[in-house]
Amino acid sequence: MRQALTLNGTSWPRALSFVSGLGMAVASALTVQHFFAANYPASIWVGSFCDISAFFNCDSAAFTAIAQLAGVPLGYFGLVVGALVCLGAVFPSAAFERTNKSIALLNLLGVVALFLYSLLYLRSLCPLCTVYYIFSAGSFILFWKYGTDREQSGLWTKYFNFSFKHVATFAVITLLGAYGLRVFHEAKKEAQTGGVAARVVEQYFSLPVVAAPSIISPYWVVRSTDRFEDAPIQAIVYADFLCPDCLYLAKQLQKLKDEFKGKLNIAFQFFPLEAKCNTVVEKDLHPGACELAYLAAYDSAKFLQIHDEVFANFRAAHDPAWRRALARRYGVEAALTDAATKERVQRIINTGAEYEKTSEKYAHGIRSTPTMLLNNRLLIGTFPYEQLRAIFQALVDKQQRGEKQKFIEHWVPSRQ
Repeated sequence: MRQALTLNGTSWPRALSFVSGLGMAVASALTVQHFFAANYPASIWVGSFCDISAFFNCDSAAFTAIAQLAGVPLGYFGLVVGALVCLGAVFPSAAFERTNKSIALLNLLGVVALFLYSLLYLRSLCPLCTVYYIFSAGSFILFWKYGTDREQSGLWTKYFNFSFKHVATFAVITLLGAYGLRVFHEAKKEAQTGGVAARVVEQYFSLPVVAAPSIISPYWVVRSTDRFEDAPIQAIVYADFLCPDCLYLAKQLQKLKDEFKGKLNIAFQFFPLEAKCNTVVEKDLHPGACELAYLAAYDSAKFLQIHDEVFANFRAAHDPAWRRALARRYGVEAALTDAATKERVQRIINTGAEYEKTSEKYAHGIRSTPTMLLNNRLLIGTFPYEQLRAIFQALVDKQQRGEKQKFIEHWVPSRQ
């Protein structure tokens, strides 16, 4: 019998091929599920089950532009590849195996590119994606070592001797499935402005009211009124300059500040997740975050410019040389040795210990970034733009209703 991976009866390589395909399919299905859960949560209490740390987390991948292709989550295509490997092992044929071998090589190249993108650009790794990468590599190795045509010398004849009929069939099925998933994606998007948004607003107002921190940071990202509490929307954001989710929230707030102009105050409450300056939480995730906090806090007149530049150059900001150049550019080199600046930042950080714990896993309510105290209710983590916008609008509407009520209560009809 001709040597092949899937054509040799019930051989163990064929069984391993099925297992590798199943692993790819399951990991991909979970990434698709997480994509929708992260981008369109149905509740403000939903958290990601695979966000292990700042480095190993799925949200960083789910929020990137390449997480979807024309509205279709990237994980869907991995699901198709895994399913084809499984089917090839269960219903083997020479043409099917050759086609899967070609797909396995292309898939491996895509996996390597995504892995490098995650490490070098996102500076994080999605655990679910990593599982897919491992099974993909295993699948390719099996095709390389045991697959048909392995005795061929040329790259094209060894890996691209596929069946056009199989490729055309798989392409049609994949496109039909992709179209269906895209329609579902659009429906999920639309739902955020309807019933889901209304439910999230209701959940927000059901959260307990807590006191403002003893020190509200004097470093404001947005200032609409002289007194912080006079704006309809008052956001105190515990944030870390090197936190990817803080970058995500900063971009959302940038859009919202234009839409709610004159109605929004945002205070940047320094909370670097670095043990060098933060003893409120037992996390040491972002080396250099304390340094950036000092640079931004040194001169309040330069805070907003530094804030915007750091987030605009988020990847570069992890580099100590870039931070030194930033300090020179703004003339704040003294911040790194200035005792008053360090004490000021420290006092702001320590306000995180003033909130009662919301989980047995953490000593205090402020335990991660971003955490936003929005009109005295704690929101932990990030939310879709539509949901955050709905909460902001509800706060404006509530104040307007309150002012109207107050006016009516004090209105005295004319005696004329």
